Amino acid sequence: MRTSPDAPAVLPRTNWSGNVVFAPGRAARPTTLDELRTEVAAADRVRALGTGHSFNALAATEGLLVSVAGLPRVVEVDSAAQVVRVSAGTRFGELVGPLHDAGFALHNLGSLPHISVGGAVATGTHGSGVTNGTLASAVRALELVTADGELRRLSREQDGDRFDGCVVALGALGVVTTVELDVQPAYDVRQHVYERLPRQVLADRLDEVLGAGYSVSVFDDWRGGDVPQVWRRLRVTQDDEGGAGGAGDAPERWLGATRATGPRHPVPGLSGTVCTEQLGARGPWHARLPYFRLEFTPSSGDELQSEWFLRREDAPDALAALAGLQDAIAPVLHVGELRTIAAEPLWLSPSAGRDTVAVHFTWLRDEVAVLPVVRAVERCLAPFGARPHWAKLFATSAGELRERYDRYDDFVALVRELDPSGVFGNSVLERCFPDLASR
Repeated sequence: MRTSPDAPAVLPRTNWSGNVVFAPGRAARPTTLDELRTEVAAADRVRALGTGHSFNALAATEGLLVSVAGLPRVVEVDSAAQVVRVSAGTRFGELVGPLHDAGFALHNLGSLPHISVGGAVATGTHGSGVTNGTLASAVRALELVTADGELRRLSREQDGDRFDGCVVALGALGVVTTVELDVQPAYDVRQHVYERLPRQVLADRLDEVLGAGYSVSVFDDWRGGDVPQVWRRLRVTQDDEGGAGGAGDAPERWLGATRATGPRHPVPGLSGTVCTEQLGARGPWHARLPYFRLEFTPSSGDELQSEWFLRREDAPDALAALAGLQDAIAPVLHVGELRTIAAEPLWLSPSAGRDTVAVHFTWLRDEVAVLPVVRAVERCLAPFGARPHWAKLFATSAGELRERYDRYDDFVALVRELDPSGVFGNSVLERCFPDLASR
């Protein structure tokens, strides 16, 4: 039977940070695919829950909240095809070990190994690197349960351009159960942290700084002095003679910054021991590309987050404009960050069609103080066509989103086709895509 609007509410649910609280009409954690299909087919409204790392109400619903974390765990490596099929509820930190043991790697990882594969793909989550697409760029195929309870497989090979609209899909097309990801032979990485990069060097040589490694992250306090930290992750080549430890090819001084002498944490004042190994020690890709270790609480925990994505060529001017807001940003900030993402064809990817610099803010958990600053940052970045991270705090209007995503209308049409009754809709989707509210 369909979920009744008069059904008693379950206990309120919160996201990881605790800033989003909602009460679904019902919650389910099916343990078989048939159970999931039955649950979805019987509900008027459904949203899938990942690991709760969104900072807005993207996963919230007054209907059925369904978790795929209880479905049978799948990690199947096809060595010949260089692809891994993985259950959507699997966290990246749980995937990387079996994948590495099989001799393979992903092209990149996000800062947190704690996030689920399905949730990261659906929201365009990313790592860093000028040649690296989002985590979703590796998706070759996916399976999802549609509103009628049917299981459907979509693939790059069979669905062509249309598939590009089905990957970063915000949970609007169905409940994703498995994802197939492109993999490559396993590789090693050295991670170095440099401190106190002169700010003028970052302004004058931004492309050089952001391109100084396979994956580079710049951490900033937005206080106008030297840039506190630059994390450089260097992919180890066959002729690297550095052995298992040591600085490798990283000099003590680089562009006026100094190589750190101990482990560092991105957030000032927190211990670097919870972070992945630094100091140039050679290690496997999955033990260097994330910032944090799976067994520890990532970041500060008590925080809010926002992120905006700029064309790489616009980044210097956009950052110069943002500098005028530093007196507003710094008092409500844990840490800021710059990363890069390569252009890709996925319709709703934040780097769709353009090489990108992502400007990230980890805020204090004080919405009254933070939200006016978020709006000020958005106004400042609007002339540059900045795209917000779908799963973080933003107030960008639907009209602005339509202007900034070439395939916006195509995505709306795709959602209407695959979910004509709006089973997978919610308030966030309908704010960003108002045409979906009329279903």
